[in-house]
Amino acid sequence: MKNIAVIGAGTMGNGIAHVFAQFGYNVNLIDISDKALEKGISKISKNLDRQVSKEIITDEDKIQILGRINTITDLEKGVSNSDLVVEAATENIDLKLKIFRQIDENAPEGCILSTNTSSISITKIASVTSRPDKVIGMHFMNPVPVMKLVEIIRGYATSDDVTQTIMEVSKSLKKVPVEVNDYPGFVANRILMPMINEAIITLHESVAGVEEIDTVMKLGMAHPMGPLQLADFIGLDVCLSIMNVLYDGFGNGKYAPCPLLVNMVTAGKLGVKSGEGFYSWTHGTKELIVAENFKK
Repeated sequence: MKNIAVIGAGTMGNGIAHVFAQFGYNVNLIDISDKALEKGISKISKNLDRQVSKEIITDEDKIQILGRINTITDLEKGVSNSDLVVEAATENIDLKLKIFRQIDENAPEGCILSTNTSSISITKIASVTSRPDKVIGMHFMNPVPVMKLVEIIRGYATSDDVTQTIMEVSKSLKKVPVEVNDYPGFVANRILMPMINEAIITLHESVAGVEEIDTVMKLGMAHPMGPLQLADFIGLDVCLSIMNVLYDGFGNGKYAPCPLLVNMVTAGKLGVKSGEGFYSWTHGTKELIVAENFKK
């Protein structure tokens, strides 16, 4: 396996492309616009500069890594010679199903199709392809070049051979793969998202403020980042999407998203990506938002 297609040049996609190229794979980074691809490559370049400054790689390594990444806006062409496709588009079921139909029609017969989805059923995604045995989840963590974990999610029909291959590919990236089965939220988000949602409920009910909630979890539970700050990094829209998947999948009220989360997403307060969530992220700095905003 040497040719990788990564679909989506956003935060997760460019990170996945970065890591594959760093470890010697040839990568086609695919997105719908040249502007998105340019932004993705710029982000990869900046992250490589950080690795150079930390002496993880050399300047020569950076040149070679970028040289292994080819940008392309034509999905059909981009996947045509791939051994593995990693889809990292927006967390939207209809979009993902459309993409997987296209991949299935244009990728080589032996190509493995994977998705970086954080919550959507692998079995559902596989059902729109002619090769459900070759469809699998590769849930990388953000930031991809730094975080070691990859959740490897088996769909109902995913074969043992494909699972083992993807486990070994993940190890070749110096990642730690963990195999899980295909249930709503998998493991990471089934545990993480209800905790984040409960933190938002705690804020909404005025039990404590943003900084107080995050401080309790950082100093009391040894979390490197408080749940509200983490929600801002993940994206409140993504958090809401995952909570809805959990709520629909389990039909249990404990997974119902907090009304405050719903309102903030509706108002376009999505966290870092929009410049404002539980904190203000303008000019690259974090500032607290006035507490009154969270009683709506």
